[in-house]
Amino acid sequence: MTLRAAFYKATHPGLPGVYNRLVRWWTRSEYSHVELLLAGPGGYDSNRYFAASASAMDGGVRFKYIDFDPALWDFIDLPEQLADDAWRWFLANEGAAYDYMGNVHFVLSPVAGSKRKWFCSEAVAAALGIPDSGRFDPGTLHAALTFLTKPASSGLFNAHSNGHNLHRSERVD
Repeated sequence: MTLRAAFYKATHPGLPGVYNRLVRWWTRSEYSHVELLLAGPGGYDSNRYFAASASAMDGGVRFKYIDFDPALWDFIDLPEQLADDAWRWFLANEGAAYDYMGNVHFVLSPVAGSKRKWFCSEAVAAALGIPDSGRFDPGTLHAALTFLTKPASSGLFNAHSNGHNLHRSERVD
């Protein structure tokens, strides 16, 4: 089973588009929404995927077939071993309401989100087993998943960075 995260970088028409722009502006990210792509009943058909997320437009946590236009979404392939637990998480939480107060948390830190409601990046992070899932907006989740699946080519994990980030026994003076 293939597992992917899809990050929305476009703008819907009307009021949902205002929300897309507001999320991107406030979080200083190019993303306003995230979906977890699952091979569901019927599997994959071109750019059509069986997806799971939490959506204000759809009322909360749900599964949905979506035609993903690659020009509007960025994708991250995820480890296959996460798929079964992600499915179980979404099946157990399907129908839970959307967490509007969780979104307000990004504007007013003291405002806590609900333990029984979910926003998109929180739901996807929780389904993937990431702790403190309510701390992730779509942009920070994209950064975290990119790092976990493709560590940076420079810096902390680069063994060719003039010896500065090597273990003591490996350091070249």
